[in-house]
Amino acid sequence: MPMAPPLPDLTGLSLADIAALAAAKKLPPVESWDPAHCGPSAMRIARDGTWFHEGSPIGRMAMVRLFSTILRRETDGTFVLVTPVEKLTIDVEDAPFVAVELKTEGEGEGRSLAFRLNTGDLVMAGPDHGLRFETAALGPIPYLEVRNGLDALIARPVYYELAHLALAESAEPAGLWSGGTFFPMAGTS
Repeated sequence: MPMAPPLPDLTGLSLADIAALAAAKKLPPVESWDPAHCGPSAMRIARDGTWFHEGSPIGRMAMVRLFSTILRRETDGTFVLVTPVEKLTIDVEDAPFVAVELKTEGEGEGRSLAFRLNTGDLVMAGPDHGLRFETAALGPIPYLEVRNGLDALIARPVYYELAHLALAESAEPAGLWSGGTFFPMAGTS
């Protein structure tokens, strides 16, 4: 069985290269599929981004990547895995993805932020992929909008990188620009 191609190293790519890779990724048209609901999938996505099936972690990253392409959020807030012929509920503890790596170019209004997700997907923050920071008892919880109601929890080390960049720019309110959009880091409840 052929191995999946290695994920590109963000450090060797420009943001233009990353944007082109992100734009080239074709996803199935899950929003247009409307099969009957078939029940639970016996799958779960943990807060740390680990995918489980029947209580055991899915060890093959290629399988996780494949399942992530047919993931959809329903209007009632639930998550499903959907194909043209079936729809199965999947439990998601927080967000279905985790942003695990950051690359930044520019500064101020000219800054661009690119994120790698735990699935290997690349997302450029901007008007179509917003950043938000929710207030919680233990501190802010940062998220990146991935697609159609699916978010990525921003891993704590990546959040610290964002906070460092925001502090260095001294914006008021504290926040960052990416793709021509300003994202305040003040939490929302």
